[in-house]
Amino acid sequence: MTLSEVSTPKSPIESIRVPITRVRGERASLEDYVTIEEPLELRIAYHGRSDVEPVSISVTMRTPGSDFELVTGFLFAEGIIKSSDDIHRLSWSDEPSLDKDLQNVVLVELASESNFNTENLLRNLITSSSCGVCSKSSIAALQTILPVQKQSDFEISEEHLTLLPRRMREIQSQFNKTGGLHACATFDRHGNIDHIAEDVGRHNAMDKLVGHFLNQHVERLESRGVLLSGRASFELVHKATMASVPLIASIGPPSSMAIELAETRDITLAGFLSESGFNVYHASGRIRD
Repeated sequence: MTLSEVSTPKSPIESIRVPITRVRGERASLEDYVTIEEPLELRIAYHGRSDVEPVSISVTMRTPGSDFELVTGFLFAEGIIKSSDDIHRLSWSDEPSLDKDLQNVVLVELASESNFNTENLLRNLITSSSCGVCSKSSIAALQTILPVQKQSDFEISEEHLTLLPRRMREIQSQFNKTGGLHACATFDRHGNIDHIAEDVGRHNAMDKLVGHFLNQHVERLESRGVLLSGRASFELVHKATMASVPLIASIGPPSSMAIELAETRDITLAGFLSESGFNVYHASGRIRD
């Protein structure tokens, strides 16, 4: 897929002002920003195959914006595509809504040589704004789609790692307005954040992040770490694993299955990250004193 084959969406609104009553001892009537949450339906078709009807495979609640990156990252995490070259075209398949001028249906035209099992996909896929792969019963179920593991020389100092939460907060534009979004960001070994994605769903934020790089033909993020604004769930570690991320740091705690998956793939997993320190749950060697 080239940039010329992507129907570029316009920049949507991500938050709106609503009337509220603020109670802080006294009551005051004013307005506040809230995050927009809208459904996004994903349909898949094959380029040049008019005999095959588009199939709706997922509906997820998301914050509008970077929707094509979200779709690309999602397809990659589910093993439907191996790279952006498997996508012939991304386009909108509906008219803008009258109330918010938003489009909520994305059509993915896969390259004609791509192939996936629709029946298995629909049986195993359950998506919501809080969980994208809850139907995966165990780590073993992922082994067929996880990438070949390669050694990574990525490392970062404790000092650079502990500065990341503040740096991410400074550039979380929508969170600073609404307080209601998750974020995922990539960073280099010097603690510089090179890309950030926000969404009402933490798994959507990760898909937007990975999809951003996929659309630049970067399938492996082995030279970067990933920072999570909340907890490190099994789902998020899985998505990072698909992109070959060597180090995951979260401001919240990890889950037990997230730790198990990190151990299986030798991913450095740090949690409770703040300026005062962090916990390392696996592979502390990538974090220097």
